[in-house]
Amino acid sequence: MSLDRAPRRTLLAVGVLSAALALSACGGDSNGKSGGGGNTNFVTNTGGISTAPQGKRAATGELAGETLDGKQLDVADLKGKVVVLNVWGSWCSPCRAEAPHFAKVAKDLKGKGVEFVGLNTRDPNKQPAIAFEEDYGVEYPSLYDPQGRLILFGFPKGTLSPQSIPSTVVLDKEGRIAARSLMALNEEKLRSMIEPLLKEK
Repeated sequence: MSLDRAPRRTLLAVGVLSAALALSACGGDSNGKSGGGGNTNFVTNTGGISTAPQGKRAATGELAGETLDGKQLDVADLKGKVVVLNVWGSWCSPCRAEAPHFAKVAKDLKGKGVEFVGLNTRDPNKQPAIAFEEDYGVEYPSLYDPQGRLILFGFPKGTLSPQSIPSTVVLDKEGRIAARSLMALNEEKLRSMIEPLLKEK
């Protein structure tokens, strides 16, 4: 009986996450504010970007799996670089709005110590997501996470975790969660999340 309960708990957790993402999908706080409650030590600026001080950052959980093009990717292998994680779905209109900005900044910063990785979620099959990347010139890889398992288990509770679609989380060079946005980003805001981390020693 206990073996039977474990998968049910996992399914329940995934179901709760799916429901939470459904409620917040393609939405943003109209005040441009976000952030965790309680004693989180997060700072949210007026542009809706939350940051964690360098000494208070948490590591991610496992963020690994198959990409949309069928390759294996483990975000932990990118340690030493600033990593931009963008949660998106092909069905999400704010994701479409921000995609050209992400494609441009990713190309501009290629080879400059920054890696972009998409977390594609709630696309029941890969084809619409692959077409989305082709349409917007997205050349960086995206982990295929149709049920949101990576989002659920990859970000510890109480951290700057993605809580809506789109969300963007930026990891510092040590692989720790440094910044988060819960809304679609333009080029200027995206760069504002990355550039301070590139300057850190």
